[in-house]
Amino acid sequence: MSQKPSIPKGTRDFLPEVSLRRAYIFDTIRTVFEKYGYAPIETPSMENLSVLTGKYGEEGDRLIFKILNNGDFLKKAKHLGDPQKLAYEICDRALRYDLTVPFARFVVMHQHELAFPFKRYQIQPVWRADRPQRGRYREFFQCDADAVGSDSLLFEAEFICMYDEVLSQLGLKDFSVRISNRKVLSGFAEAAGCQDHFTDMCVAIDKLDKIGAEKVISEMEGRGISPDSARKVMELIGFEGTNEEKIAFLRKEFATAPTGQQGLDELEEVFETLTYFSVKQAKVPFDLQLARGLDYYTGTIMEVVTHEIQMGSIGGGGRYDDLTGLFGLKGLPGVGISFGADRIYVVLEELGLFPEIGGTKTKVLLINFGEGTHEASLKALAALREAGVPAERYPGTDKLKKQFGYADKKGIPYTLIIGTEEVNNGVYQLKHMKTGTQHGYALHEVVAELMEGQS
Repeated sequence: MSQKPSIPKGTRDFLPEVSLRRAYIFDTIRTVFEKYGYAPIETPSMENLSVLTGKYGEEGDRLIFKILNNGDFLKKAKHLGDPQKLAYEICDRALRYDLTVPFARFVVMHQHELAFPFKRYQIQPVWRADRPQRGRYREFFQCDADAVGSDSLLFEAEFICMYDEVLSQLGLKDFSVRISNRKVLSGFAEAAGCQDHFTDMCVAIDKLDKIGAEKVISEMEGRGISPDSARKVMELIGFEGTNEEKIAFLRKEFATAPTGQQGLDELEEVFETLTYFSVKQAKVPFDLQLARGLDYYTGTIMEVVTHEIQMGSIGGGGRYDDLTGLFGLKGLPGVGISFGADRIYVVLEELGLFPEIGGTKTKVLLINFGEGTHEASLKALAALREAGVPAERYPGTDKLKKQFGYADKKGIPYTLIIGTEEVNNGVYQLKHMKTGTQHGYALHEVVAELMEGQS
């Protein structure tokens, strides 16, 4: 009995046209990463479970895809009474949740082979046991850039410029790089008297866009934060004004919050550094409500949103000074960002911003007329490829209608007709498939014509 083909929920197949569009996004991001001095690395799809757990907060840990151990583990596992030991006997590996924590592990393992500050980028898939929805998948690509080994806030300003440059090149015109600082969040907790519930406060604030202010207050109270403290936090994050007005307001509110003051100092330095660079499209608001619930952030945090369609964040990142310390390498500050390529794809598709990309890179299809033109056809194919023109010859001698239909379906812009008459005359017919026009050329002229616009 045949099996009905299917794939797991939250995963996707990509047809050629979609793959080429995705490559267009990746190539744009990669070019900007390299322009700013970042070099590529890759890490395994799976990591030891101990590497990943405890790095993403309580909610993030629940979304880690664990990998069941192979072999006769159950025979050994049933003798283990300790639940934690039992869990690790059954499962001690997991698919990576993001690229940042594996990068921290990578840096510690390869520290003697790297020049610091080390600037890397990575474009690879990650997996999260999340509920699939529009723009959110269980398997998706992240495009990360990170710099470790320096506490310079120049990196934060450059990352904002990188977001601006990539998204502007992709055609977006109305987007924001929202920025705050984890120390500012600590300042909220200090000013509201709930320092002992800092993580609880951040987790609740991070849900503000989804559940609203009153439910955030209720959630904070449910996590042990007093009603007065919860309402004070909401009062602080609810202040509106320019970046300068927000900083001035919090300076007063943080009179007894030294950590919060330090966060404001760092934000001011980022904004000052940013004035030396050209930011084309991005708005860069100091967002008091930005929490980003990942436990490893310690300084600057940022999130990118587009205002052109309704969509969640399409990028984000922050500073994580203590992350490599989790793997035994202390005193190595780091900061990084990520582009949400899959969400960016949805945005570009809905806004019609993709350039014309067919289902193939092939520029010309040579029509196959059979044995009498075989030699001339193969010589032309070789000459085109030698000149760098992506070309293919139809493999069989099917009817012309079928061969032209093949070119149409694949989105090949030109066909080259080399029949017996063309071989005898030495003049080949180059047909533009979209317009239907065709002209006769000698082979070297065909090559020259198709090379136009080639990089």
